[in-house]
Amino acid sequence: MKIMTLAISLLMAATMATAEVKVALDGPPNLATSGTYNWIQGFSKVMSENGMDVREMPRGSIGNEDEIFDQLSTGLLEMSQSDVRAVARIDPYIYGLRLPYLFDDAAHMDRMLEAGDFFERVNENLAQQDVVLLAIVPIGPASGFITTEAAIRTPEDIAKLRMRALDDAQLAMYEAWGSSGVIVSWSEIMTALQTGVVDGYMNSPFVPMSFGQTDVVRNFSDAKVIIPMRAVLASRLWYDSLSDDERAVVTEAVKAGDKANRIWLDEASGSALEQLEELGVTVQRLTTEELTAFREGVRSVYETGVVSAEDVASWTSLADEMR
Repeated sequence: MKIMTLAISLLMAATMATAEVKVALDGPPNLATSGTYNWIQGFSKVMSENGMDVREMPRGSIGNEDEIFDQLSTGLLEMSQSDVRAVARIDPYIYGLRLPYLFDDAAHMDRMLEAGDFFERVNENLAQQDVVLLAIVPIGPASGFITTEAAIRTPEDIAKLRMRALDDAQLAMYEAWGSSGVIVSWSEIMTALQTGVVDGYMNSPFVPMSFGQTDVVRNFSDAKVIIPMRAVLASRLWYDSLSDDERAVVTEAVKAGDKANRIWLDEASGSALEQLEELGVTVQRLTTEELTAFREGVRSVYETGVVSAEDVASWTSLADEMR
C-alpha cells in the first residue's frame, strides 16, 4: 500500500506541472467591474505565452471557501482567489490588512507588504497546510456602505441598521459604530437584502454591479473604510512540483496579474460612483469631517483582540513608515 501511495504521489508530481492550471474564481468574469478578474487575465496571458494554460473555474462550481481550501491542501486544485479568512485561520496576522482606515490607498498597501516581508512571514505558517500565498488582490475601490433604503452619512445613521457581516472582524466594526451585525454567507446575501434580514453590507462600489444587486440596493455611502481584497492561493504540492523555469513563469505571471489589477483599479476608482448612479443607486459622497467621524468611531476595533496588540503595533508602525 505504501509503495502504491508513493507511486501515485510521484505520478502526480510528474504530471502536475504539464497539466492545465485550474484557478477557482471569486466572482463573475467581468473585466469592467472585477479587480480579481483583471488580475486573472494578466496572470493567464503570461502563463499561456509560456505553455502553461489556465482554466477558470466559475465561482461555486467546485465548492465553498472551505472546500476549495481543502482541495488546495491536497493538490486537487492548483490555485484560487480566496477569502482572506482562509489564511487568517492559520495566521491571524493577515487580518491586519482589514484594520479600518489603515491604508491610504492600494499603493500604500503594496509598499507595506513589501517592506514588511509580508508574504515570507505568512507563507512560513501556511506551509503546515501545504498552501502558498502568491498575491493580495484588491476587488475594487475602498469599501463603503451598500444599503437597501437608508442613506448613511454618520455613525448615528448606521447605528439604526442591521448590517451583513463577513466575519467577527466586521462585526466588531459595526458594533464600534453602534450598529448591529449578523454574519450572512455571500450565497444568501441577496435573499437577506430582499427580505429585510439585513439592511445592507460593506464592500466595494463595484460589488453590487458585479452581482446584479442594483435593483435591490438603493444607496452607497463612500466611507472608504478598508480595501476589499482577495488572497491568491496555490497548492504547495503543485507549486513545488514545478521546475525552476516553470516557477519563474508563475512568478512573472503573478507580477503581471498585480500590474493588470492595479492599472484597472486606478482607472476604475474614478468612475465607480458614476456607474452606480447611472444604474439608479444614490451615492453619498462624504465630506472630510464625515469621514473623520467614521474613522474616529471605529478606532476601538484596534483593541478588540481580533488582531493581537503586538500585530496591531506592527501594522500601524509600518503604515506610518510607508506613508
